[in-house]
Amino acid sequence: MEEEKKEQPAEEKKEGKAPATAESAPAAPLAAKPEKKTARRSAKKENIAFSESLLFGKYSLKEVSVNDPSLANYIVLAPKAFPNTFGRRKNRVYYVTHVNIVERLMNKLMRGGTGQKIGGKVIRTKGALQGKKVKVMHIVEAAFEIINKKTGKNPAQVLVSALENTAPIEDTTRIRYGGINYNVAVGISAARRLDVALRNMALSSLIGAFKSKKTLADALAEELILSANKDPASYAIKKKVELERIARSAR
Repeated sequence: MEEEKKEQPAEEKKEGKAPATAESAPAAPLAAKPEKKTARRSAKKENIAFSESLLFGKYSLKEVSVNDPSLANYIVLAPKAFPNTFGRRKNRVYYVTHVNIVERLMNKLMRGGTGQKIGGKVIRTKGALQGKKVKVMHIVEAAFEIINKKTGKNPAQVLVSALENTAPIEDTTRIRYGGINYNVAVGISAARRLDVALRNMALSSLIGAFKSKKTLADALAEELILSANKDPASYAIKKKVELERIARSAR
């Protein structure tokens, strides 16, 4: 009897160990973990692809059309979520022609104060935006959101339309003939037309937000909407008309 009693606990221990080993077998959990990892990786890949194809993850650049044939080769609409080349092409000739148009607008906003009286105001921002690319990127994104809410259109298309309407066609240059300086009307290349339009838009937004309750994003959105609609109240439209008027008088 004592031997049977001794054998019973041993058998019970063996029986108790067997289910423990069976339960501790991590066959099912190990098989499930890779599935979760692969699902997460695939979800991340989808999110990355989605964000890279849309500007700021919201606006499509493939739907934007350029109606001005002279500017079509210089308005770059590469699909990027955050247009930033980090100055990789700065050492190349005409590197600006390969930069996204939204990034070129951001680069124009990253400027210091002019120190001159422009638009009735002396703009001295003391370089508040110089080198702050991420800050300017957030400003442009906020301006695009305001444009989308007010007009219901793609902000990238509004930007392209504004550039087409504010790019001047003629300009003046100074020549010296017989010891006298003359102003002569000349045509402008497409690259300079686009550069002047971007500069006037950036300057207009800085003037509108300088010592005002308006934010820079509000001023930029207002200027883009006015320029896209060919409103004479737009600062860039005024500068274009003035430049072309001076060129006509110098013919």
